[in-house]
Amino acid sequence: MICAFCENKENDERVVVENKLAKAFPTTQPIVPGHILILPKRCVSKFEDLTIGERNAVFELMDKVKKALRKSFDCKGFNHAWNENLIAGQTVPHFHLHIIPRKKGDKGIYEYEPRKFIYRLGSRENSSQEELLEIASIIKDNL
Repeated sequence: MICAFCENKENDERVVVENKLAKAFPTTQPIVPGHILILPKRCVSKFEDLTIGERNAVFELMDKVKKALRKSFDCKGFNHAWNENLIAGQTVPHFHLHIIPRKKGDKGIYEYEPRKFIYRLGSRENSSQEELLEIASIIKDNL
């Protein structure tokens, strides 16, 4: 399978910072100016496929990129996101972490409420403690 991140050399021209195992560059479809993708140099699709070294390399670049974005865009907050698998919106099968600098007056998606943004359109009652304990028990049993 062809990977848009590995095959497109224009991405390498846009690299803002890299280390031995990861690199960061602006996305071609930014939500706001400064929207950066951080990805391992090795082509793997999911976070759990990353080695510990690659995870550390991605998070090291995240810290550096956020410091630079604060200075560059005077942002006051960030959205951090990655999608896994097509069903969850992953269109390039190469793990990538989105870093989106946020400040008052941003266009596009400004209010981030995961239930609205990802999967729960409209209102929904809070889950009962009983339901939450049952879910917690199911997950614990499968750890």
